[in-house]
Amino acid sequence: MKELQPINQQVLLELEGSKEEKTASGIIIPETAKEKPKYARVAALGAIEKAEISVGDLVFYKNFSGNEIEFGGKDYLMVPYADILGKVVETDKI
Repeated sequence: MKELQPINQQVLLELEGSKEEKTASGIIIPETAKEKPKYARVAALGAIEKAEISVGDLVFYKNFSGNEIEFGGKDYLMVPYADILGKVVETDKI
């Protein structure tokens, strides 16, 4: 079995699968015309000391960051750890 593992200070993010969209009148909106989300799930981490994220976290990343990769039928984005801006966390409602 092959596995994609980031090295150095890299983070592998799993992107959502592309979904074809149609307008109410039936016009298909191509993937290239849509704004891509700036968040994804962490799939793997490279050798990062004291990382503030872990596999499975939902994180936000910088615009135009990283390299898109298709591997094993899934879409990924390899980004530097420094390009991760934050993560989504559950909090108690006050």
